[in-house]
Amino acid sequence: MYIENEIKLDFKDVLIRPKRSTLSSRSKVDLLRSFKFRNSQVSYEGIPVIAANMDTTGTFEMAQALEQHHLSVALHKHYDADDYVYFFSALKNKSSAFYSLGIGKSDFQKFQKVMTIAPEAVRYLCIDVANGYTESFVEFVKKIRSYYPDLVIMAGNVVTGDMTEELILAGADIVKVGIGPGSVCTTRKMTGVGYPQLSAIIECADAAHGLGGHICADGGCTRPGDVAKAFGAGADFVMLGGMFAGHEECGGEVVVKDGIKLRSFYGMSSKTAMDKYSGGVATYRAAEGKTVYIPDRGPVSNTVQDILGGMRSACTYVGAKQLRELTKRTTFVRVTQQLNEIFGRS
Repeated sequence: MYIENEIKLDFKDVLIRPKRSTLSSRSKVDLLRSFKFRNSQVSYEGIPVIAANMDTTGTFEMAQALEQHHLSVALHKHYDADDYVYFFSALKNKSSAFYSLGIGKSDFQKFQKVMTIAPEAVRYLCIDVANGYTESFVEFVKKIRSYYPDLVIMAGNVVTGDMTEELILAGADIVKVGIGPGSVCTTRKMTGVGYPQLSAIIECADAAHGLGGHICADGGCTRPGDVAKAFGAGADFVMLGGMFAGHEECGGEVVVKDGIKLRSFYGMSSKTAMDKYSGGVATYRAAEGKTVYIPDRGPVSNTVQDILGGMRSACTYVGAKQLRELTKRTTFVRVTQQLNEIFGRS
């Protein structure tokens, strides 16, 4: 047993300190980013915000809607191979949507089928597991990289610099960072495992950038200011679930209660998801997610405007003319106290 006493912070623990700026308007801020990925050598340009690969947010409809705003979607892994082929093949331009898969045999076989039928369609791949610390996960990333050297691979989830480095060296271009911070994730409550998300982003970004890799902050953002904090902390991409939930482009159950239209949103390790895709919760595990119902929020375009508007405003407060400058211009101010300070312990 070991106790790490170094302070670790979440989004709620800090604010971004304003700085002098020469920007006269939020409209002057450029949110587009360009990357060349370390392992695939593929070039990317877009606004690096991604809808999460949950079956309620990672839908084809969401991908089509967000593409118009230069945002991306990590499609959920429960579509049939033929559905994937049809979606990617029907696009006039190459999509920045991520094909998602786990590390099971059936996941790999389905992906191979898609790539055999439409080999030029998929450019971005999200290898997604709850626990990215297993040897089998690292080996799977290496396997995919050897099979598909030109694909952009995002892999996770992890929360520490050492595993970020290992995944990049194994072939990942983008490491997905976050264990337990999601609004419908109960991993921290059920297992006691996790890591404050802001500190995870800072530490994993430092590790990734030292190797020429990138990270995607996954989870914990509940408002546009959190997205700005994630980019300020060094994230290259930010993945959002709850902030994109409840829209007409989402999947999930739709119910009407007391005259109000509600849409379901749930974690992919919840009982709802496991009943839907696995025949129930296996006897050797417990559900690590919950189900909530969100009042219908209409088209996602309005939420996109709020998120991007908040990001632009954050950039103007610190004088960042481009999103890529935000992390260089960010100074965080702590607004919470640690227990040691509260109780006067040195």
